[in-house]
Amino acid sequence: MRITPLDIQQKEFSTKFRGFDMEEVDAFLELIREEMEELLRDNSNLREESKRLEKQLKEYKNIETTLRDTLVGTQQMVEEYRNNAAKEAELIKKEAELKSDEMIKQAQERVVKIHEDITDLKGIRRHFKEEVKRLIESHMTMLEFDKEREKEIPDEV
Repeated sequence: MRITPLDIQQKEFSTKFRGFDMEEVDAFLELIREEMEELLRDNSNLREESKRLEKQLKEYKNIETTLRDTLVGTQQMVEEYRNNAAKEAELIKKEAELKSDEMIKQAQERVVKIHEDITDLKGIRRHFKEEVKRLIESHMTMLEFDKEREKEIPDEV
């Protein structure tokens, strides 16, 4: 059974011969009632404060959970970006290597083609020289033939 300040205030004791001083008992009971009321108010205030703080703690825990989830999500996203960037860098590197290989291949093909062209031009030059030489020899032969013919023909004019 709980005793309330009202119970203390309404409590009456039976009197006996040579008992306690009633005014002193009443004053002490009043003091106890006031103290008990103050304790009950403080207890009530502390309970309300405790509920408020528990509610606030729950909110903070929710915020903490949300922040932790956000942080984990952000870390995962950063890791994904990092992995994607590494993959993209590798892809770019491979593409650059393929392009450079293709450029080298084309340059080598051009060098081969230029060598072939040079060889062809040397052949053409050699052939041209031979033709010019034959032509000169042919003209020389014709000139010598004309000279000899001129010697055979007297000057009658």
